[in-house]
Amino acid sequence: MTNLDSLLKSRDIILLTKVCIVKTMVLPVVMLWILACCSPWGREASDTTQQLKNNSRLLQRSKRSWVITTLDLEEEDPGPFPKFVGELFNNMSANMEIIYLIRGPGVDEYPEIGLFSIEDNVNGKIYVHRSVDREKTPSFKVYCDVAHRLTGHIVDRSLIINIRINDVNDHAPEFPEKEFNISVKEDHAAGQPVFQMLAVDLDQENTPNSQVLYFLVSQTPVLRESGFRIDRVSGEIRLSGCLDYETAPRFTLVIEARDCGNPPLSSTATVHVHVQDSNNHMPRFTQDHYNIQISEGRASQGVLRLGVQDGDSPSTAAWRVKFDIMNGNEEGHFDISTDPETNEGILSVIKPLDHETQPAWSLVVAVENEEPLFSCEGGQLQRPPQASASAIVSVRVTNANDPPAFHPGTFIVSEVDGAGPGTRLGMFNATDPDRTAGQIRYKLAYDPANWVSIDERSGVVITVKPVDRESPHVNDSIYVIIAHAIDDGVPPQTGTGTMLLFLSDVNDNAPMLRPSSQHLEICQSAGDKALLIEAEDSDLEPYSDPFTFRLDSTRGDTGDMWRLGENRGYSVELLMQRSLPLGDYSVPLLIGDKQGLSQKQTVHVRVCSCPDGFTCAEPLIARAGVLQGALAPLGVAFMALAAALLLLLRCRLVSGAERRGHLVPWDEGIQTLITWNQESRADPPQVVRLGYNITASTCLVLFCHRTCPLMRRVCRTARGPPLSVGKPSPPEATRESPRSNEDPGDIMAAPPPTSWDVPLQAHPTPSVPQAPMLRKALYLVNTLLDSTGNNNNKKEVGYCGGCLQSSSLAPNSLPHIVEIDS
Repeated sequence: MTNLDSLLKSRDIILLTKVCIVKTMVLPVVMLWILACCSPWGREASDTTQQLKNNSRLLQRSKRSWVITTLDLEEEDPGPFPKFVGELFNNMSANMEIIYLIRGPGVDEYPEIGLFSIEDNVNGKIYVHRSVDREKTPSFKVYCDVAHRLTGHIVDRSLIINIRINDVNDHAPEFPEKEFNISVKEDHAAGQPVFQMLAVDLDQENTPNSQVLYFLVSQTPVLRESGFRIDRVSGEIRLSGCLDYETAPRFTLVIEARDCGNPPLSSTATVHVHVQDSNNHMPRFTQDHYNIQISEGRASQGVLRLGVQDGDSPSTAAWRVKFDIMNGNEEGHFDISTDPETNEGILSVIKPLDHETQPAWSLVVAVENEEPLFSCEGGQLQRPPQASASAIVSVRVTNANDPPAFHPGTFIVSEVDGAGPGTRLGMFNATDPDRTAGQIRYKLAYDPANWVSIDERSGVVITVKPVDRESPHVNDSIYVIIAHAIDDGVPPQTGTGTMLLFLSDVNDNAPMLRPSSQHLEICQSAGDKALLIEAEDSDLEPYSDPFTFRLDSTRGDTGDMWRLGENRGYSVELLMQRSLPLGDYSVPLLIGDKQGLSQKQTVHVRVCSCPDGFTCAEPLIARAGVLQGALAPLGVAFMALAAALLLLLRCRLVSGAERRGHLVPWDEGIQTLITWNQESRADPPQVVRLGYNITASTCLVLFCHRTCPLMRRVCRTARGPPLSVGKPSPPEATRESPRSNEDPGDIMAAPPPTSWDVPLQAHPTPSVPQAPMLRKALYLVNTLLDSTGNNNNKKEVGYCGGCLQSSSLAPNSLPHIVEIDS
């Protein structure tokens, strides 16, 4: 307390001295201000006064309220607790009774609540209550306040103090794992990094407590020629000397990480090093010389397998080999590959050998590994210049029957387009390369148009049909002919030769209209608008364009209606002389080629109305056809159903009448219909006339079976020539036609037309009225049955006994008159 009292007295003396100094400075300033107001140099004096004021402000110092001592703690302090940390002082205590308060992290906030407190709030003494881990919280920022002891009001601003935790070496360096597994190639160079160890120390950074050094504790196995070392600072593991997979395929290293604290702390980790085999053994052939025999004239796979030996690990790049034919394969007859399973070389013949040309071959085959070879000399890696072994393969070619060879294999001959039969085109020439040549015969192998023949012995090719350059089998005026030459060896061999027949063009085709120019349309109001007419010619230059176009003068009215415009060589303009009536016109043209060969062509032009001035209106019949096509299937189905029902009714009525012992004439029915021949000469009672076009299919429609005996009899007795159009009708035709509101009578007797387009009036039926709906329905059924095939028709003819075939009826023939005797 004595030191504190003396400190306070000295502070009071200093404050009094400052007050005296300030008072002595005020009087000169006031006098200067008065002089400035009364003298002519007042402005300059005023500036000087302001500067002095500023200087006086700069010289002032704020009054210090707080006095503290340094607050530091040792990490992991063992106590005893609570333990004094430091003391606070505020000079407000000279004027009033105060107390000290603290708050913030370590007091009433996380990370550690209740770590610090003021046990004596009057004297401001701070205490710590337990040990602190610096790695969790390296420092604490505490807020200090001073309050009136009675009222509790804060009487001064807060003070922030930083309580630092001093680090101690309480953490050893730690590796991320206790064991490591790494791989290194056998040919890894000495001195190069293999792996880097890294340990982490949680103590304060940049202090000895966190500085880590690395040491190699042990190596297993220990070899004199090879080993490992570690850099103490970086932790890099490096190789010393050379590795040998066959001697030591793996190593175990124990690495220590040690810090520089006092005392130092350390930890260890184990590194397992796996050595990967590399190529330090050169492959060797199992034998130095190989002898084989190969038949000539054919390619062969795997004619020889060459074995090798290698001391490196199987199925690795150091063990796998690749072969190469170093000498003797200049013409590329041989190839060699590697069997991936056995590591053997497979020799193959890829181009047939010829005994007559070269009966023996000597090949030098080399072998090496996929991976480069290395060696170790004096602890350092070496790459030897010679890394492959070689062997010799002697090949003897045995003689065999060779196929005939054409001389030349492909040749060109020329002939004029249109050359007739018997024209000699050329000759194939083939020889037998064998020393004992045999007989050769020739045979055509390819003649798509069947234009030529070949002499079996001489190979001479002559035409048997006229040749045509415009044939689809000719490509760019070339027609290909292929022939085979066959010898008489055992087995027979075949050679192939090709003749290219070039056909020079002649003017044998007149120009003609292109398909797009044969039918054209033009608006009636087109005026001078021209139609473009294009022509083409199958011949080549000079027998093609430019073409000449002329209107055919034999038609006198053509020139009055049409005229030709600009001729562009391959096309011409066609224009109307005047506005023509709507309709279709045929415009005859004479089109000639460059040499004057011409022919007549006709252009069909439709003059139409164009509502928009450019496009022809769709014909009315086309629009109606859309609706008709949509409703046709439904109407046809309805008519077919109605016809079938009527036929069944007729058959049943007739069958019932026949069972009653007499035949009911169709004109009378069952006395419920009008008799149509009452106004004219009556027919004989034994004759019934039907207006049917009897065919095999009609027999099927009319149910030629037991349920319809009358129809079966009709089929059996069908006869009578067709009536011709325009033949006078028999007297029965003068009978009255049925009224429109009456039943048309026996509609079964209505004849089916041969075509839907033939008017019904062209097929009069003398004894019965027309029934258009039924006739159309029967015709449809008849057509469908005919389309099922002729075999069924033949069966029906045999069953019905005399029905006429559909093919026997002329397209426009009238119905047959069929008479049946009672």
